Amino acid sequence: MNKMNPEQYQGVRQRAELLVHRDAVESALDRMAREITDAFAECDPLILCVVTGGIITTGMLLPRLDFALRLDYIHASRYQDTTSGGDLCWKYRPSHAIRGEHVLIIDDIFDEGVTMATIVGACREDGAASVRSAVLTQKQRTRATDYRPDIVGLTLPDRYVMGYGLDYKSYFRNAPGIFAAADKDV
Repeated sequence: MNKMNPEQYQGVRQRAELLVHRDAVESALDRMAREITDAFAECDPLILCVVTGGIITTGMLLPRLDFALRLDYIHASRYQDTTSGGDLCWKYRPSHAIRGEHVLIIDDIFDEGVTMATIVGACREDGAASVRSAVLTQKQRTRATDYRPDIVGLTLPDRYVMGYGLDYKSYFRNAPGIFAAADKDV
């Protein structure tokens, strides 16, 4: 991983444009929680957090879900600390835990769609009773897959975004809103 020095970090942050204020993100999370509750409150779901980006989205959604659920994770990535996707790399796939379960996959972003489509397909292959997905954000763009998430918090322009779990080269997941990196930083 290429660590940023403090000057690089500050420059990226200062040039970034705020796209979605914290209050709007929190409202989207509230709406997502209502939709998830409507879909899963009666079926004892297994929630799969997509690591690493989905950690913040999952962590912010769980206290909003007032029904019985179980939590596990899945780790597959195409970005590997870069700003563009490559081949999917499986780091953890809980195959044994999926069979017969009603699965909800939670991630931070639906960008090109390849990662989520692959994860959904893997859960179906592993024998899930049902599989749905929820993402905090999706980009407005053409995608390489026909798969679309079931629950979407926010729709964003096709820019490189960060904050609320979304990262810029592994940085800024903790930003208090959703920001777009300046063109010179992408």
